[in-house]
Amino acid sequence: MTAPILRRLSDLRARHAGWIRAGERVAVVPTMGALHAGHLSLVEAACAACDRVIVTIFVNPRQFNNAADLANYPRTEHRDAEKLSGLDVDVIYVPGGDQIYPEGFSSNVSVSGVSDVLEGEFRPGHFDGVATVVAKLFLQTGAHQAFFGQKDFQQLMVVKRMARDLDIPIEVIGCPTVREASGLAMSSRNQRLSPEGLERAAKLYPIMQQVAARLAGGEGFAPLAAEARDQLNKAGFKDTEYFDLRCEEHLQLLQYPTRPARLLVASWMDGIRLIDNIAVDVLTT
Repeated sequence: MTAPILRRLSDLRARHAGWIRAGERVAVVPTMGALHAGHLSLVEAACAACDRVIVTIFVNPRQFNNAADLANYPRTEHRDAEKLSGLDVDVIYVPGGDQIYPEGFSSNVSVSGVSDVLEGEFRPGHFDGVATVVAKLFLQTGAHQAFFGQKDFQQLMVVKRMARDLDIPIEVIGCPTVREASGLAMSSRNQRLSPEGLERAAKLYPIMQQVAARLAGGEGFAPLAAEARDQLNKAGFKDTEYFDLRCEEHLQLLQYPTRPARLLVASWMDGIRLIDNIAVDVLTT
């Protein structure tokens, strides 16, 4: 059965109040729609952990740096609702812009440090938009737990830091990246790749895996990164914005994975910006 779609905050809070009176735990899965198997895996994790599940769909204009990207972002509410119908979702919250940013809205949530590098460098203001809308959704839904994918690893870190710093009583849970059979990380933007682009984009993951394996074997990162950038260029990627090895906790640059680390990448294929990351085994001496 398809979960009801609520568009007004007052309706959501009325529904939520009954759950809280009953002593039920509430989960939220924030999305921008165009749902794929990665999103559905988050919903499944939420359903397993909590009594009630809210899936939010809101294409947040404040986290887009490019007007064309915002205009072209897929909006598939009807199909999204159908995909969620097989799961134990209680409410699909699809707020209008006035429910998130009402007239006169002038506040901004900014998380310094972990938001300044990588995506923050190439998409100025992006994480302010993310942190602001996610803070709103956390407070609007009153959820006990929130579920995010690790594909957007830096976003996950920003959201966790924001919730901690603002004392929002919610547990933010990161779930594993879901991949296509080819290894390509699932993303709503993949829908905009041509068949040839999809095939070429799939070469990103094995290149990352090779670098991670060689790092675990003791090789330094700088020459591996140069080699990987060359391989990406030959595979058809354009303008690799970053290909970095960074520590998981503070996103500091590393040359060797002497502590828990991530390999993080952003590159362009077919005019579509793709990001990915994988964990790197800690180097033991």
